[in-house]
Amino acid sequence: MSFSCGIIGLPNSGKSTIFNALTTLTVPCQPYPFCTIEPNVGIVAVPDERLVQLAEILKPEKVTPTTIEFIDVAGLIKDAHKGEGLGNKFLSHIRTVDAIAHVLRCFSTKNVPHVYTDVDPGRDMDIVETEIIISDLEIVEDRIRKIERLAKVSREKNPQEHELLLRVRETLERGSFVNMEDFAAAEQEIVLSFNLITTRPIFYVANVDEETMGEIPIAPLEEIVAKKKSRIVYICGKLEQDLIAVPAEERRAFMELYDMSEMSIEKVIKVGYDMLGLITFYTIVGKEMRAWTIPKGTTCVKAAGKIHSDMERGFIKAEVINFEDFARWGSEHAAREKGALRVEGKEYIVKDGDILHIRFNV
Repeated sequence: MSFSCGIIGLPNSGKSTIFNALTTLTVPCQPYPFCTIEPNVGIVAVPDERLVQLAEILKPEKVTPTTIEFIDVAGLIKDAHKGEGLGNKFLSHIRTVDAIAHVLRCFSTKNVPHVYTDVDPGRDMDIVETEIIISDLEIVEDRIRKIERLAKVSREKNPQEHELLLRVRETLERGSFVNMEDFAAAEQEIVLSFNLITTRPIFYVANVDEETMGEIPIAPLEEIVAKKKSRIVYICGKLEQDLIAVPAEERRAFMELYDMSEMSIEKVIKVGYDMLGLITFYTIVGKEMRAWTIPKGTTCVKAAGKIHSDMERGFIKAEVINFEDFARWGSEHAAREKGALRVEGKEYIVKDGDILHIRFNV
């Protein structure tokens, strides 16, 4: 399981610059609306210090990190659902992502004109999210009509789906995103099958300029995001895009000049993992060491299924060492002698940092 993140925002909000900073790719970034037409997709290895430490200890021939996929679509503008601009045409590309990053323009560079003349991230947030809500509402209403029409013609009824659609429509008509916690587990599966963007967790990327980096956080924006029970990450997209061109050994010195403790990719992943409740576990099989991403609360047998379906089907047991214990003792043998290696069954809940050795038979 990899983590996928859709990037949305107004034209000229710096979405593609942020995309470049996150993925180290180079896609067109020009100061005019709708520079992005076809969606940009970048798959990035998740920075993982634990994986680096394990590699230093074990020196495997192959190290495979878990990944994150970023999808950058064309900017949305007001009345996109009526055909204004281009962004609404490409929303289908992010209907199945795990989370949404909404880029908000908080910089005032004059050579990059704002589509609404002045910088107002709160207003911009409302414009973009209103268009997404309207887009989802159209899908929901169309599905309701089809269910009701089918019920009249063939007497086939799907009362649960119909009732859930009515609840979702009511939420969207209030101008709100859908809170999945309002639904039971079985209901959530059905609601997610509608592929609505508003059912995805959303967090915010405030794209600031170098001059205002020292002034963050931005109080009015923080208040809005807090009311939405969401999270915000501050990034100077232009600066970070420039930093990725600097050799790694020199980059740290430049980061210190701007009081940067980490690159944006690390900030975004931390927020995304936290919002989605994701953890990482590790396997060491033969010559390969690999990281895997799973939701918190995943059982050992289900984690085995992420590696290979045969492992889940023929699961016998798992030998488990947490990273902290492995790093403390320096080897599996030493950890075993200290009693840090455990044998767990199917129902064991995998913890963040666990190293699993799955025993199975098919």
